[in-house]
Amino acid sequence: MDRLKLHIKNNRAGEEVFRMTPERWAEAAARNPEVAARVDVTIDWDFDRFDASMASADAFVGWDPKRKGLADIAPNLKLIHIIGAGVEHLAPFDWLPSGVTLTNNRGVHAPKSGEWGAMALLMLNARMPELLESQRRHAWNALFETPIAGKTVAIVGAGEMGGSVAERIRPFGPHIVGVRRGGAPHPAVDEMVGPDRLDEVLGRSDFVLVTLPMTRETKGLIDRRRIGLMKPGAGIVNMGRAPVIDYDALVDALRSGHLRGAILDVFEPEPLPERSPYWDVPNLIATPHISSDDLTAYIPRTLDLLLDNLGRMLDGKPFRNVVRPDLGY
Repeated sequence: MDRLKLHIKNNRAGEEVFRMTPERWAEAAARNPEVAARVDVTIDWDFDRFDASMASADAFVGWDPKRKGLADIAPNLKLIHIIGAGVEHLAPFDWLPSGVTLTNNRGVHAPKSGEWGAMALLMLNARMPELLESQRRHAWNALFETPIAGKTVAIVGAGEMGGSVAERIRPFGPHIVGVRRGGAPHPAVDEMVGPDRLDEVLGRSDFVLVTLPMTRETKGLIDRRRIGLMKPGAGIVNMGRAPVIDYDALVDALRSGHLRGAILDVFEPEPLPERSPYWDVPNLIATPHISSDDLTAYIPRTLDLLLDNLGRMLDGKPFRNVVRPDLGY
């Protein structure tokens, strides 16, 4: 294959951090000149010129391609790259044309998410949710705590994102237990187990950090029963997807004192409605889905990954970050 055509789709309603502008493409092309010289690119907004651009496109990058009739709209299409790690918004995948590979942004989030996740765990250990609650009540509540060293941190979903958190929290000295499909080891994780041991891990962990995607297998995984199994006084962080955890049960556990604190970066729906009860739950810190997205580096890293895969397409090599529709990630 000598040349290929790429269509870039931006969403007008999306945040600036996710926009693939001509300037950002030019910068990425300068970093990857050999591949970029063989790519003809169109950059558009929403579906303004989608059908016309995709009629001859070999590859697409964006958040949400047009799915209905895509095989007829884009007969030459070979690659769809999604600018997020999660692809549940595209399920079920029966729309994906035969012969088209779906890839995602797995790994692009790692530097920012690792730092944010480590911060959240240290905040839980320092009892910051409780201290902020005391501040709201104008209460001088001196809550002393020991360092996180020697305590147990469970990372449920110890892949790229969870592994990055493990690397950054490890120097503080906790015992890190990873829960991962297949149980493949990670150098920053002291103990890696499969999902079949999740109940046991929840029962002995001081802190639980969840980075799981939303799939058929993970939806409701940490339900009321499993929240009840968690160690009394434990804290939990969710930076994966909201439906993985039963938030109503989590709120009950916070109100009862069974859990000491929670930091949640993902909700359903988003943005969190003004009347949502989660704004005012004691010892819960809610952040607006910002844990993983680097303000300046997210799109450059995305375009570098994309150009690497376009080079692989041109050279007939296997793609990176291939999504398995049967698993949902």
